[in-house]
Amino acid sequence: MGKETAQKINKPRAIRRLVIWYKRNSAVTSIVDSAASSAVTASNVAGNVVSGAGSVVSTASNVASNVAGNVAGNVVSSAESVVNTASSVVSNASSLAKNTLQPLVFDPLKRLQNNDNILERVEESQSRRIWIAVDGMGGDYAPGPILEGCLEAISRFPINIKFVGKIEKVKDAAEKTGLAELLENEIDNNRLELIDSGEPIGMNEEATAVRKRKNASINVAMDLVRNNKAEAVYSAGNSGAMMASAIFRIGRLKGIDRPAIGALFPTRDQTRPVLVLDVGANTDCKPSYLHQFALLGNIYAKDVLQVKKPRIGLLNIGEEECKGNDLSLKTFELLSSEKSFDFGGNCEGRDVLSGSFDVVVCDGFTGNILLKFLESVGGVLLDILRSELPRGRRGKVGSAFLKSNLLRIKKRLDHAEHGGALLLGVNGICVIGHGSSKSLSVVSALRLAHSAVNHRVMDNLNQLQKLQVLNS
Repeated sequence: MGKETAQKINKPRAIRRLVIWYKRNSAVTSIVDSAASSAVTASNVAGNVVSGAGSVVSTASNVASNVAGNVAGNVVSSAESVVNTASSVVSNASSLAKNTLQPLVFDPLKRLQNNDNILERVEESQSRRIWIAVDGMGGDYAPGPILEGCLEAISRFPINIKFVGKIEKVKDAAEKTGLAELLENEIDNNRLELIDSGEPIGMNEEATAVRKRKNASINVAMDLVRNNKAEAVYSAGNSGAMMASAIFRIGRLKGIDRPAIGALFPTRDQTRPVLVLDVGANTDCKPSYLHQFALLGNIYAKDVLQVKKPRIGLLNIGEEECKGNDLSLKTFELLSSEKSFDFGGNCEGRDVLSGSFDVVVCDGFTGNILLKFLESVGGVLLDILRSELPRGRRGKVGSAFLKSNLLRIKKRLDHAEHGGALLLGVNGICVIGHGSSKSLSVVSALRLAHSAVNHRVMDNLNQLQKLQVLNS
């Protein structure tokens, strides 16, 4: 047996696993390098010691044959002790490498969630508790999951909830989901209040139905904002009805012709999402509408996303200013001449998630298609990754190492993590949730609403009327 073969056989299994992990995940490259280097160094030292011990044994044997058997026996015994010590060093080095990497290999999602909770606690400690009106009857699964999300959000963020809906149905849903006791506790603590209303506007109903049914849940919730009894409103119901209710009840901002729905999309940099608007409020747009969307998005990116100088992009089929349809060409001229924000030019579809832009504007028809497409990407991507993993024992080992990473990918692409979209251009903070929203989406949406209030978005949005372009 050659020397190289012997080294391969004696190489600790932990080191081989580290090498596999090193190849599969570059996020912990530096840590793997340090741990593996330490283990290899220890192995080399052990090898040298063992080699030296072997020489001592050999020398001792020669001496034993020529001088004295007792002396040789003592030397051999010492050499065996040295060999055992060297093996212990290798074992300890392997254990150290394994213990160093295992928390990062198998539990990065938990570490990430813990960091998020720390950030949330810091944000809570620096902000006041606010009232948010929630349309508890809006959504495909309302009111159960909506109530569950509200109760969770109350415990996590400095918010109080005015839950609007048919009280009997809300209490029945609380009983079925095991939330009745928690609901009563939050009511007693004055952190949640039930507000009675009529039936919601159905998903298939016309938006104008809000004019006829004044006691619809979305109208009652919107009235709470209008009467300064709440600082924001959230609904996962009919988005067209919510927009119509917002316009009729609290009105548009001065100088804004059409409100827009702005949705946050993930980018390569998970700390810097991109705001895309409009994603469904206005299917047919004029160049002036897109110009106003850019002004609204610029303020939102500054206040909520904390981007000092947001870069605005116009969604188009090419980077050149001569590309696109008539709407794109005329909008490009308007945005290019605007001095109040940084216009970065046309944004192609492949650039939306690149992180090159902080705000991307488009008409609601295009934006809604883009939004729905993105919602499907996460699930499809995970299915492809799972199908491409090798079969058998190697596949199971690889899956174990990659499981936490797949969960993080899903978390970043899951629309439920972003919760809702902000309705920009109305005289109040309105967050629109996805029709299929469940508790996680509600929590995320309420956090978005709290952040918008806490950063005083409306104060800066109201300053838009001073711009000459909106008064012309």
